[in-house]
Parts: sequence; C-alpha cells; structure tokens
Amino acid sequence: MDFKTDFKPLTVEPDKIYDYSFSIIAEEMGPHEFSEDEWKIVRRIIHASADFELGKSVIIHPDAVRAGIEAIRKGRHVIADVQMIESGTGKARFQKHGGDLHCYISDPDVAAEAKSLNTTRAIISMRKAVRENEGGIYAIGNAPTALLELIRLIKEGIAKPDLIIGMPVGFVSAAESKEELAKLTEVPFITNIGRKGGSTVTVAALNAISLLADEE
Repeated sequence: MDFKTDFKPLTVEPDKIYDYSFSIIAEEMGPHEFSEDEWKIVRRIIHASADFELGKSVIIHPDAVRAGIEAIRKGRHVIADVQMIESGTGKARFQKHGGDLHCYISDPDVAAEAKSLNTTRAIISMRKAVRENEGGIYAIGNAPTALLELIRLIKEGIAKPDLIIGMPVGFVSAAESKEELAKLTEVPFITNIGRKGGSTVTVAALNAISLLADEE
C-alpha cells in the first residue's frame, strides 16, 4: 500500500478544535429539521461517532431538551446502565446542581439478585435505580434489556423518569428496544432508529444536555 508522503497536518488552535469539527459536521450534514437545541445534541452524537447516518436517525421527543435541562437544574440524579457512561460523563456538571451520576450494575446485591432470578444484572439494576431515585435521567447505551425493563416499569406506573436517553447498540433487541421507547407517551426521550448506538453516543447526548443546562 502506498501512502502519501506530502501530507501536512492541519494546524488548529486547541480551543478551536471543537468549533472547527462542528463546522465540518454542519457543512456535511446539510439541511435538517432539528431545532437549534436539538442540533446541539445531534452534532455531538455525530462528533462522537463520525457517523452521519446515525445522526440522521436520532429521534428527540418534543419535550426532551427542556425536561433534561430542568431535571439537571433541580438536582435530579442520572442513572447509567454501564460504567462506561459513568466514566465518560462530566459528573461535576450534575453535582453542582445537587445531583450525581449512579451506575448499579456492579453492585453486589444486584449481582446476587440477578443470579437468584436467573436474569440479567442490567434488568435488576434498573429495578434498584427506580427504587432509590425519584425521577432522574436514565442514560442507556449498552444494554437493551435495561431499556426494555425501564419501559415495562414505566408502563406499570412504577417508574417515571424525567428523561430517557436510550441508544443501546447491538444485534439482539437493540433496535427493538428503541422502537418501544419511541412509542412512549409518558416520558420524554432521546433515541435513534436501528442497531447503531452505544455508550459513546449516549454520553455525547447526555453531555450536550448538561452543557445546555449550564448555558441557562
């Protein structure tokens, strides 16, 4: 394979890299129907994934942005399905408003209950999260079973999150879980169509919401 030897890296000031990236994304994305605040979320999802197809498949409930901002500013907690989301999110933006970010999937009691019931830790972690938190933002990027369980708890009147960011990735139940989320009328949501998704893009959406809360 031949490589170009005349390549020269583009010099961009460090504090301008995000702006330059976003300008490229806006140009390549072209016309879209997202509102100004929704676009701030979608462009971060594209930035995190370099995937315009994924960005175009994002579905944002009309009340999602406002619900997320208000939840953060009220000090509601954020619940993540996996620790990758916990690691990738700027928790300080939640903590300064009185909230925090929690992930229960590795808790010993969750593991023990999941084993005794012969089910997944993701499912049990959602049940524990609902017991221990009023409202909150649920960020699910890895486990479709967590999203499906949360939807079940909502339909049964047991849970009422302020916002769900549900973008699990995978081949088993990922697309289907997001289809079910998009049908919800009880809770605002951010999701996407199809198998694509993941913790990285879920973190991107969550961080975008927290930045919007800071702007206000």
